[in-house]
Amino acid sequence: MIIDTHVHVWEMPPIAQIGPTAPSWKSMPREHGNIELLLSDIQANKVDRAVIVQTSWSTWDNTYLSQASHRYPDKFVAMGLIDPQLIDNSITAVKWMDNYGIQGFRFHPMYYENFEVLICPGNRAMFKEIEKRNGKIQIHCRPEHAYQLNQVAKEYPGIIWIIDHMMYPSPSSYKNWTKIYAPVLNLSNHENVYMKISDIHNRSKVDWPFRDMHEVIKKTIDTFGIDKCIWGTGYPGHLRIKHGWLSLHDEIRLIRENFSWLTSYEKRKLLGLNALKLWKWKVEENLLQK
Repeated sequence: MIIDTHVHVWEMPPIAQIGPTAPSWKSMPREHGNIELLLSDIQANKVDRAVIVQTSWSTWDNTYLSQASHRYPDKFVAMGLIDPQLIDNSITAVKWMDNYGIQGFRFHPMYYENFEVLICPGNRAMFKEIEKRNGKIQIHCRPEHAYQLNQVAKEYPGIIWIIDHMMYPSPSSYKNWTKIYAPVLNLSNHENVYMKISDIHNRSKVDWPFRDMHEVIKKTIDTFGIDKCIWGTGYPGHLRIKHGWLSLHDEIRLIRENFSWLTSYEKRKLLGLNALKLWKWKVEENLLQK
């Protein structure tokens, strides 16, 4: 079982909207990266399922994402975006989860200045509604934002909090990376905080297999425990290379051939078995109903 927990898909107008979702966001796509492209990519690489995550250029409208997951319920689940500065965003969160099947949301503390996305009092009602629904929340930030996650992980134990891209450790860029990265590793003390091992190549200063990143990856997995680590990649099909990511084939090969400190079973957990337990997959629900 292989499950990619971090893949972006999008369509261009008029099929779906395109627009920024953060004050500092400027990048926009020039071509679609639709669900059909992702489906072809995962089938060609024998990936069983994927978690599709709303892109930062797809506006706050998660409709396309929801429709894609409903079209292929045996393959995809959806994680949306919701505006952390929207008044009454708890109502919006309930709408997306109850009416559209969105299983959780992604937040970007690193995109905001002078605004603490996770611990802002105005977002408490929203987090409580997500918690009632056993939702998942992905956090896209850097180590300096770890204190926010530390606080909400304690306040909302019913939410599964997922750290995207390991919070961007760069051990080759600074000598005291262990001190800088310590607040991230300390988040392992929360049973409801999971670590996503992804975007390894972009943090590395050397070529394949990016050995300058292996020490921090091993330390992170050892600290969180293999059962709380999941794996993700990036964009669908040929757009992976265009956006500076590895091919899906090489993403899988990186784990299987180079993480020598993991057993075969631990690699299976990282590549999919753990994700199988985290999200609600329609195929399992259908089997139970038969």
